[in-house]
Amino acid sequence: MARTLAGKVWDAHVVRTAGEEDLLYVDLHLLHEVNTPIAFDGLRAAGRRVRRPDLTLGTEDHLVPTGDLFKRIEEPAMRRQAALLAENCAEFGIEVYRRGDRERGIAHVIGPELGLVHPGMTVVCCDSHTTTMGAFGALAFGIGTSQVEHVLATQTLPMTRPKDMRVTVTGRLADGVTGKDLILALIAQIGTAGGQGHIVEYRGPAIEALSMEARMTVCNMTVEAGSRAGMIAPDDTTLAYLRGRPHAPSGRTWEVEEEHWRGLRSDDDAVFDREVVLDGDRISPFATWGTNPGQGVPLDSAVPHPSSFADPEERAAAERALAYMDLEPGTPMRDIAIDAVFIGSCTNGRIEDMRAAAEVLRGRTVAPGVEVYLVPGSDTVRQQAVDEGLAEVFAAAGVQLRTSGCSLCAAVNEDRLRPGQRAASTNNRNFEGRQGKGARTHVVSPAVAAASAVAGHLAAPADLEA
Repeated sequence: MARTLAGKVWDAHVVRTAGEEDLLYVDLHLLHEVNTPIAFDGLRAAGRRVRRPDLTLGTEDHLVPTGDLFKRIEEPAMRRQAALLAENCAEFGIEVYRRGDRERGIAHVIGPELGLVHPGMTVVCCDSHTTTMGAFGALAFGIGTSQVEHVLATQTLPMTRPKDMRVTVTGRLADGVTGKDLILALIAQIGTAGGQGHIVEYRGPAIEALSMEARMTVCNMTVEAGSRAGMIAPDDTTLAYLRGRPHAPSGRTWEVEEEHWRGLRSDDDAVFDREVVLDGDRISPFATWGTNPGQGVPLDSAVPHPSSFADPEERAAAERALAYMDLEPGTPMRDIAIDAVFIGSCTNGRIEDMRAAAEVLRGRTVAPGVEVYLVPGSDTVRQQAVDEGLAEVFAAAGVQLRTSGCSLCAAVNEDRLRPGQRAASTNNRNFEGRQGKGARTHVVSPAVAAASAVAGHLAAPADLEA
Protein backbone atom coordinates (compact mmCIF):
# COMPACT_ATOMS: atom_id res chain seq x y z
CA MET A 1 0.00 0.00 0.00
CA ALA A 2 1.30 3.46 -0.91
CA ARG A 3 2.34 5.49 2.12
CA THR A 4 3.06 9.10 2.96
CA LEU A 5 6.37 10.27 4.45
CA ALA A 6 4.68 10.67 7.83
CA GLY A 7 3.18 7.20 7.55
CA LYS A 8 6.56 5.63 6.83
CA VAL A 9 8.23 7.26 9.83
CA TRP A 10 5.25 6.53 12.08
CA ASP A 11 5.09 2.84 11.08
CA ALA A 12 8.82 2.41 11.67
CA HIS A 13 8.37 3.49 15.31
CA VAL A 14 5.27 1.54 16.33
CA VAL A 15 6.09 -0.71 19.30
CA ARG A 16 2.56 -2.02 19.64
CA THR A 17 -1.03 -1.05 18.88
CA ALA A 18 -3.88 -0.98 21.38
CA GLY A 19 -7.28 0.17 20.18
CA GLU A 20 -6.99 3.52 18.41
CA GLU A 21 -3.58 4.29 19.90
CA ASP A 22 -0.12 3.28 18.78
CA LEU A 23 2.79 3.14 21.19
CA LEU A 24 5.63 4.97 19.43
CA TYR A 25 9.32 4.65 20.19
CA VAL A 26 11.00 8.03 20.76
CA ASP A 27 14.48 8.63 19.33
CA LEU A 28 15.21 11.99 20.96
CA HIS A 29 13.68 13.75 23.96
CA LEU A 30 14.55 17.40 24.63
CA LEU A 31 13.91 19.10 27.97
CA HIS A 32 13.87 22.70 29.18
CA GLU A 33 13.13 24.40 32.50
CA VAL A 34 9.40 25.03 32.15
CA ASN A 35 6.88 22.33 33.13
CA THR A 36 9.43 19.50 33.41
CA PRO A 37 9.96 19.45 37.24
CA ILE A 38 6.52 17.85 37.73
CA ALA A 39 7.48 14.99 35.43
CA PHE A 40 10.55 14.19 37.52
CA ASP A 41 8.47 14.35 40.69
CA GLY A 42 6.23 11.71 39.14
CA LEU A 43 9.20 9.46 38.47
CA ARG A 44 10.34 9.71 42.07
CA ALA A 45 6.87 9.03 43.43
CA ALA A 46 6.63 5.87 41.33
CA GLY A 47 10.19 4.77 42.04
CA ARG A 48 11.12 4.84 38.35
CA ARG A 49 14.34 5.76 36.57
CA VAL A 50 14.85 7.42 33.20
CA ARG A 51 14.75 4.65 30.61
CA ARG A 52 17.22 6.17 28.12
CA PRO A 53 19.11 9.15 29.55
CA ASP A 54 21.45 8.89 26.56
CA LEU A 55 18.53 9.83 24.28
CA THR A 56 17.50 12.76 26.48
CA LEU A 57 19.03 16.24 26.58
CA GLY A 58 18.24 19.26 28.73
CA THR A 59 18.90 22.91 27.96
CA GLU A 60 18.25 26.20 29.74
CA ASP A 61 16.38 28.43 27.32
CA HIS A 62 13.05 29.85 28.55
CA LEU A 63 14.03 31.57 31.78
CA VAL A 64 17.63 32.66 31.23
CA PRO A 65 18.38 36.40 31.16
CA THR A 66 19.59 37.56 27.74
CA GLY A 67 20.88 41.03 28.60
CA ASP A 68 23.31 39.71 31.22
CA LEU A 69 23.63 35.93 30.95
CA PHE A 70 24.81 35.38 34.51
CA LYS A 71 22.44 37.81 36.17
CA ARG A 72 20.47 36.28 39.02
CA ILE A 73 16.92 35.39 37.97
CA GLU A 74 14.81 37.79 40.00
CA GLU A 75 11.53 35.90 40.37
CA PRO A 76 11.92 33.13 43.00
CA ALA A 77 9.59 30.65 41.27
CA MET A 78 11.41 30.99 37.97
CA ARG A 79 14.79 30.82 39.68
CA ARG A 80 13.74 27.57 41.35
CA GLN A 81 12.45 26.11 38.06
CA ALA A 82 15.79 26.82 36.40
CA ALA A 83 17.69 25.22 39.26
CA LEU A 84 15.44 22.14 39.21
CA LEU A 85 16.32 21.37 35.60
CA ALA A 86 19.98 21.01 36.51
CA GLU A 87 19.24 19.13 39.74
CA ASN A 88 16.85 16.68 38.09
CA CYS A 89 19.14 16.02 35.14
CA ALA A 90 22.09 15.41 37.48
CA GLU A 91 20.06 12.99 39.62
CA PHE A 92 18.79 10.98 36.65
CA GLY A 93 21.97 11.02 34.58
CA ILE A 94 20.82 13.35 31.80
CA GLU A 95 23.18 15.73 30.04
CA VAL A 96 22.11 19.37 30.38
CA TYR A 97 23.44 22.57 28.82
CA ARG A 98 23.53 25.44 31.29
CA ARG A 99 24.44 29.10 31.19
CA GLY A 100 28.05 29.37 30.07
CA ASP A 101 28.06 26.13 28.04
CA ARG A 102 28.92 26.77 24.39
CA GLU A 103 26.29 24.30 23.20
CA ARG A 104 23.41 25.91 25.11
CA GLY A 105 20.49 27.51 23.36
CA ILE A 106 16.83 27.11 22.51
CA ALA A 107 15.99 23.41 22.32
CA HIS A 108 14.63 23.61 18.76
CA VAL A 109 17.74 25.45 17.59
CA ILE A 110 20.46 23.33 19.19
CA GLY A 111 18.87 20.00 18.23
CA PRO A 112 19.48 20.56 14.51
CA GLU A 113 22.60 22.67 15.09
CA LEU A 114 24.39 19.84 16.91
CA GLY A 115 23.31 17.25 14.35
CA LEU A 116 21.12 15.43 16.86
CA VAL A 117 18.09 15.41 14.56
CA HIS A 118 18.21 13.07 11.58
CA PRO A 119 15.68 12.20 8.88
CA GLY A 120 13.25 9.50 9.93
CA MET A 121 13.59 10.12 13.67
CA THR A 122 10.88 10.76 16.23
CA VAL A 123 11.57 13.82 18.39
CA VAL A 124 9.54 15.18 21.30
CA CYS A 125 9.78 18.09 23.72
CA CYS A 126 7.40 19.78 26.15
CA ASP A 127 6.97 22.65 23.70
CA SER A 128 4.59 22.96 20.76
CA HIS A 129 7.28 24.32 18.43
CA THR A 130 9.14 21.03 18.42
CA THR A 131 7.54 20.83 14.96
CA THR A 132 10.60 22.81 13.82
CA MET A 133 12.61 19.62 13.42
CA GLY A 134 10.18 18.14 10.91
CA ALA A 135 12.20 20.14 8.37
CA PHE A 136 14.63 17.19 8.39
CA GLY A 137 12.00 14.61 7.54
CA ALA A 138 11.67 13.76 11.23
CA LEU A 139 8.37 13.27 13.03
CA ALA A 140 8.62 15.95 15.70
CA PHE A 141 5.89 17.21 18.00
CA GLY A 142 5.27 18.91 21.30
CA ILE A 143 4.01 16.94 24.30
CA GLY A 144 2.44 17.73 27.68
CA THR A 145 3.87 17.29 31.17
CA SER A 146 2.30 13.88 31.80
CA GLN A 147 3.63 12.72 28.44
CA VAL A 148 7.11 13.94 29.42
CA GLU A 149 7.00 11.61 32.41
CA HIS A 150 5.86 8.73 30.20
CA VAL A 151 8.71 9.27 27.74
CA LEU A 152 11.27 9.62 30.52
CA ALA A 153 10.13 6.35 32.08
CA THR A 154 9.59 4.26 28.93
CA GLN A 155 11.16 6.05 25.92
CA THR A 156 7.77 5.56 24.27
CA LEU A 157 4.63 7.60 23.78
CA PRO A 158 1.02 6.46 23.17
CA MET A 159 -0.57 8.46 20.36
CA THR A 160 -3.51 8.36 18.00
CA ARG A 161 -2.32 8.62 14.45
CA PRO A 162 -3.22 11.96 12.83
CA LYS A 163 -4.50 12.34 9.28
CA ASP A 164 -2.22 13.32 6.38
CA MET A 165 -2.25 16.74 4.74
CA ARG A 166 -0.13 17.90 1.81
CA VAL A 167 0.73 21.53 1.15
CA THR A 168 2.25 22.14 -2.28
CA VAL A 169 3.89 25.52 -2.83
CA THR A 170 4.29 26.15 -6.55
CA GLY A 171 6.44 28.68 -8.35
CA ARG A 172 9.37 30.55 -6.86
CA LEU A 173 9.56 33.04 -4.01
CA ALA A 174 10.59 36.49 -5.20
CA ASP A 175 13.72 38.16 -3.89
CA GLY A 176 13.07 39.52 -0.41
CA VAL A 177 10.34 36.96 0.32
CA THR A 178 11.23 34.44 3.01
CA GLY A 179 10.07 31.20 4.57
CA LYS A 180 8.42 33.28 7.28
CA ASP A 181 6.32 35.10 4.69
CA LEU A 182 5.41 31.78 3.11
CA ILE A 183 4.10 30.22 6.31
CA LEU A 184 2.25 33.40 7.33
CA ALA A 185 0.58 33.47 3.91
CA LEU A 186 -0.42 29.82 4.29
CA ILE A 187 -1.93 30.31 7.75
CA ALA A 188 -3.81 33.38 6.52
CA GLN A 189 -5.26 31.20 3.75
CA ILE A 190 -6.24 28.07 5.73
CA GLY A 191 -6.73 29.57 9.20
CA THR A 192 -5.37 28.66 12.60
CA ALA A 193 -7.39 25.43 12.58
CA GLY A 194 -6.72 24.58 8.96
CA GLY A 195 -4.35 21.75 9.76
CA GLN A 196 -6.05 20.50 12.90
CA GLY A 197 -5.78 16.75 13.34
CA HIS A 198 -3.20 16.42 10.56
CA ILE A 199 0.50 16.00 9.97
CA VAL A 200 1.41 18.43 7.18
CA GLU A 201 3.92 17.52 4.49
CA TYR A 202 5.31 20.51 2.58
CA ARG A 203 6.46 20.01 -0.98
CA GLY A 204 6.77 21.78 -4.32
CA PRO A 205 9.47 23.84 -6.05
CA ALA A 206 9.22 26.80 -3.67
CA ILE A 207 9.80 24.49 -0.68
CA GLU A 208 12.68 22.66 -2.38
CA ALA A 209 14.40 25.99 -3.02
CA LEU A 210 14.37 26.96 0.67
CA SER A 211 17.46 26.71 2.84
CA MET A 212 17.34 24.34 5.82
CA GLU A 213 16.94 27.30 8.15
CA ALA A 214 13.97 28.61 6.17
CA ARG A 215 12.45 25.12 6.15
CA MET A 216 12.76 25.02 9.92
CA THR A 217 10.88 28.32 10.12
CA VAL A 218 8.06 26.88 8.01
CA CYS A 219 7.79 23.69 10.08
CA ASN A 220 8.11 25.67 13.31
CA MET A 221 4.89 27.56 12.59
CA THR A 222 2.98 24.52 11.35
CA VAL A 223 1.51 24.28 14.84
CA GLU A 224 0.04 27.77 14.38
CA ALA A 225 -2.25 26.25 11.77
CA GLY A 226 -3.42 23.71 14.34
CA SER A 227 -1.32 20.87 12.93
CA ARG A 228 0.27 18.13 15.02
CA ALA A 229 3.51 18.22 13.05
CA GLY A 230 5.04 19.46 9.82
CA MET A 231 7.51 17.57 7.62
CA ILE A 232 9.68 18.09 4.55
CA ALA A 233 11.28 15.14 2.75
CA PRO A 234 15.08 15.05 3.06
CA ASP A 235 17.11 15.98 -0.01
CA ASP A 236 20.56 17.30 -0.93
CA THR A 237 19.95 20.47 1.07
CA THR A 238 19.16 18.42 4.17
CA LEU A 239 22.24 16.24 3.83
CA ALA A 240 24.55 19.19 3.17
CA TYR A 241 23.31 20.83 6.39
CA LEU A 242 23.82 17.67 8.45
CA ARG A 243 27.18 16.55 7.12
CA GLY A 244 30.02 17.17 9.58
CA ARG A 245 27.90 18.28 12.53
CA PRO A 246 28.99 17.00 15.97
CA HIS A 247 26.37 14.25 16.34
CA ALA A 248 25.88 13.42 12.67
CA PRO A 249 27.13 10.02 11.51
CA SER A 250 30.35 9.80 9.53
CA GLY A 251 32.28 7.39 7.35
CA ARG A 252 30.56 4.15 6.41
CA THR A 253 27.72 4.87 8.84
CA TRP A 254 26.95 8.09 6.97
CA GLU A 255 26.84 6.21 3.65
CA VAL A 256 24.36 3.67 5.02
CA GLU A 257 22.19 6.34 6.62
CA GLU A 258 22.24 8.53 3.53
CA GLU A 259 20.86 5.70 1.41
CA HIS A 260 18.04 5.23 3.92
CA TRP A 261 17.33 8.94 4.24
CA ARG A 262 17.01 9.45 0.48
CA GLY A 263 14.22 6.88 0.45
CA LEU A 264 12.19 8.83 3.00
CA ARG A 265 9.55 10.46 0.85
CA SER A 266 5.91 9.93 0.09
CA ASP A 267 5.12 7.34 -2.54
CA ASP A 268 3.95 8.86 -5.82
CA ASP A 269 0.48 7.38 -5.40
CA ALA A 270 0.16 8.12 -1.67
CA VAL A 271 -3.26 9.45 -0.71
CA PHE A 272 -3.59 12.51 1.52
CA ASP A 273 -6.69 13.35 3.53
CA ARG A 274 -6.41 17.02 2.59
CA GLU A 275 -4.57 18.90 -0.16
CA VAL A 276 -3.72 22.61 -0.25
CA VAL A 277 -1.91 24.48 -3.02
CA LEU A 278 -0.20 27.84 -2.48
CA ASP A 279 1.15 29.95 -5.34
CA GLY A 280 4.69 30.90 -4.34
CA ASP A 281 4.96 33.46 -7.13
CA ARG A 282 2.24 35.57 -5.49
CA ILE A 283 3.64 35.63 -1.95
CA SER A 284 5.09 38.93 -0.74
CA PRO A 285 6.39 40.17 2.63
CA PHE A 286 3.69 39.56 5.25
CA ALA A 287 2.74 41.00 8.64
CA THR A 288 0.04 40.15 11.14
CA TRP A 289 -2.46 42.81 12.16
CA GLY A 290 -4.48 40.89 14.76
CA THR A 291 -4.06 38.60 17.73
CA ASN A 292 -3.53 35.23 16.12
CA PRO A 293 -1.07 34.16 13.39
CA GLY A 294 -3.88 33.72 10.87
CA GLN A 295 -4.79 37.39 11.04
CA GLY A 296 -2.12 38.53 8.60
CA VAL A 297 -1.94 40.30 5.25
CA PRO A 298 0.71 41.32 2.73
CA LEU A 299 2.64 44.37 3.86
CA ASP A 300 1.43 46.15 0.72
CA SER A 301 -2.19 45.97 1.89
CA ALA A 302 -4.25 47.51 4.68
CA VAL A 303 -5.80 46.43 7.96
CA PRO A 304 -9.01 44.62 6.95
CA HIS A 305 -12.47 45.68 8.04
CA PRO A 306 -14.37 43.13 10.16
CA SER A 307 -17.25 43.33 7.67
CA SER A 308 -14.97 41.72 5.06
CA PHE A 309 -15.22 38.41 6.93
CA ALA A 310 -18.24 36.39 5.94
CA ASP A 311 -18.03 34.01 8.90
CA PRO A 312 -19.64 35.55 12.03
CA GLU A 313 -17.00 34.09 14.33
CA GLU A 314 -14.16 35.44 12.22
CA ARG A 315 -15.89 38.83 12.09
CA ALA A 316 -16.21 38.93 15.87
CA ALA A 317 -12.61 37.80 16.28
CA ALA A 318 -11.46 40.61 13.99
CA GLU A 319 -13.41 43.18 16.01
CA ARG A 320 -11.82 41.97 19.25
CA ALA A 321 -8.38 41.91 17.69
CA LEU A 322 -8.63 45.45 16.31
CA ALA A 323 -9.77 46.73 19.70
CA TYR A 324 -6.83 45.09 21.46
CA MET A 325 -4.33 46.15 18.78
CA ASP A 326 -5.75 49.70 18.73
CA LEU A 327 -5.97 49.72 14.94
CA GLU A 328 -8.48 51.24 12.54
CA PRO A 329 -9.75 49.24 9.55
CA GLY A 330 -8.31 50.49 6.28
CA THR A 331 -5.02 51.66 7.81
CA PRO A 332 -2.16 50.88 5.41
CA MET A 333 0.11 48.35 7.09
CA ARG A 334 3.14 50.57 6.39
CA ASP A 335 1.50 53.40 8.35
CA ILE A 336 1.58 51.40 11.59
CA ALA A 337 4.22 52.92 13.85
CA ILE A 338 6.21 50.60 16.10
CA ASP A 339 8.30 51.30 19.18
CA ALA A 340 9.91 47.88 19.71
CA VAL A 341 11.48 45.15 17.60
CA PHE A 342 12.29 41.57 18.51
CA ILE A 343 14.56 39.48 16.28
CA GLY A 344 15.07 35.96 17.58
CA SER A 345 13.16 32.89 18.88
CA CYS A 346 13.12 29.27 17.70
CA THR A 347 11.38 30.57 14.60
CA ASN A 348 13.98 33.10 13.48
CA GLY A 349 17.00 33.00 15.78
CA ARG A 350 19.44 31.17 13.52
CA ILE A 351 22.55 32.52 11.83
CA GLU A 352 20.70 33.02 8.53
CA ASP A 353 18.26 35.27 10.40
CA MET A 354 21.08 37.23 12.04
CA ARG A 355 22.68 37.73 8.62
CA ALA A 356 19.38 38.92 7.13
CA ALA A 357 18.97 41.49 9.91
CA ALA A 358 22.57 42.65 9.58
CA GLU A 359 22.21 43.11 5.83
CA VAL A 360 19.32 45.51 6.40
CA LEU A 361 20.96 47.34 9.31
CA ARG A 362 24.36 47.74 7.65
CA GLY A 363 25.13 51.43 7.27
CA ARG A 364 21.86 52.44 8.93
CA THR A 365 20.71 53.28 12.45
CA VAL A 366 17.63 52.42 14.42
CA ALA A 367 14.92 55.08 14.50
CA PRO A 368 14.78 57.20 17.69
CA GLY A 369 12.57 55.70 20.36
CA VAL A 370 12.61 52.14 18.97
CA GLU A 371 13.85 49.45 21.36
CA VAL A 372 15.45 46.46 19.68
CA TYR A 373 15.88 43.04 21.25
CA LEU A 374 18.28 41.01 19.10
CA VAL A 375 18.49 37.53 20.62
CA PRO A 376 20.26 34.64 18.87
CA GLY A 377 18.76 31.19 19.19
CA SER A 378 21.91 29.63 20.61
CA ASP A 379 25.26 30.66 22.00
CA THR A 380 26.86 29.06 18.93
CA VAL A 381 24.82 31.37 16.70
CA ARG A 382 25.90 34.32 18.83
CA GLN A 383 29.57 33.41 18.52
CA GLN A 384 29.21 32.92 14.80
CA ALA A 385 27.62 36.37 14.51
CA VAL A 386 30.59 37.82 16.38
CA ASP A 387 33.11 35.92 14.23
CA GLU A 388 31.44 37.13 11.03
CA GLY A 389 31.51 40.75 12.16
CA LEU A 390 27.73 40.99 12.44
CA ALA A 391 27.91 42.17 16.05
CA GLU A 392 29.85 45.22 14.85
CA VAL A 393 27.16 45.97 12.27
CA PHE A 394 24.50 45.71 14.95
CA ALA A 395 26.43 47.93 17.36
CA ALA A 396 26.91 50.61 14.68
CA ALA A 397 23.15 50.56 14.11
CA GLY A 398 22.53 51.01 17.84
CA VAL A 399 21.59 47.39 18.58
CA GLN A 400 23.03 45.11 21.26
CA LEU A 401 23.57 41.46 20.34
CA ARG A 402 22.22 39.71 23.43
CA THR A 403 22.90 36.17 24.62
CA SER A 404 20.64 33.32 23.57
CA GLY A 405 17.26 32.37 24.97
CA CYS A 406 13.55 32.36 24.26
CA SER A 407 13.34 35.98 25.43
CA LEU A 408 10.43 38.00 24.03
CA CYS A 409 8.93 35.07 22.19
CA ALA A 410 7.39 33.78 25.40
CA ALA A 411 8.18 36.66 27.78
CA VAL A 412 8.51 34.30 30.74
CA ASN A 413 11.93 35.67 31.65
CA GLU A 414 12.75 39.32 32.28
CA ASP A 415 12.45 40.34 28.62
CA ARG A 416 8.95 41.78 28.38
CA LEU A 417 7.31 44.64 26.58
CA ARG A 418 5.44 47.27 28.54
CA PRO A 419 1.66 47.75 28.26
CA GLY A 420 0.79 49.52 25.03
CA GLN A 421 4.14 48.92 23.33
CA ARG A 422 3.82 47.83 19.71
CA ALA A 423 6.44 45.46 18.30
CA ALA A 424 7.51 44.11 14.94
CA SER A 425 8.53 40.63 16.02
CA THR A 426 10.01 37.53 14.41
CA ASN A 427 8.48 35.12 16.92
CA ASN A 428 5.60 32.80 16.09
CA ARG A 429 2.65 34.10 18.11
CA ASN A 430 0.87 37.40 18.46
CA PHE A 431 -1.66 36.42 21.13
CA GLU A 432 -2.88 39.04 23.60
CA GLY A 433 -0.18 39.55 26.22
CA ARG A 434 2.21 37.10 24.57
CA GLN A 435 5.15 39.51 24.78
CA GLY A 436 4.02 41.22 27.96
CA LYS A 437 0.76 42.39 29.49
CA GLY A 438 -0.96 44.79 27.09
CA ALA A 439 1.78 44.49 24.46
CA ARG A 440 0.84 44.48 20.77
CA THR A 441 2.69 42.18 18.38
CA HIS A 442 3.04 42.17 14.60
CA VAL A 443 4.67 38.92 13.44
CA VAL A 444 7.10 39.48 10.55
CA SER A 445 10.31 38.15 9.00
CA PRO A 446 13.79 39.19 10.26
CA ALA A 447 14.30 41.44 7.23
CA VAL A 448 10.99 43.23 7.77
CA ALA A 449 11.69 43.53 11.50
CA ALA A 450 15.08 45.12 10.85
CA ALA A 451 13.65 47.48 8.23
CA SER A 452 10.87 48.45 10.63
CA ALA A 453 13.45 49.24 13.30
CA VAL A 454 15.11 51.70 10.94
CA ALA A 455 11.89 53.22 9.58
CA GLY A 456 10.01 53.40 12.89
CA HIS A 457 7.00 51.77 11.26
CA LEU A 458 6.26 48.49 9.51
CA ALA A 459 8.46 48.43 6.42
CA ALA A 460 10.23 46.10 3.99
CA PRO A 461 13.93 46.46 3.19
CA ALA A 462 13.05 47.75 -0.27
CA ASP A 463 11.30 50.72 1.35
CA LEU A 464 14.59 51.91 2.81
CA GLU A 465 16.23 52.02 -0.59
CA ALA A 466 13.57 54.17 -2.20
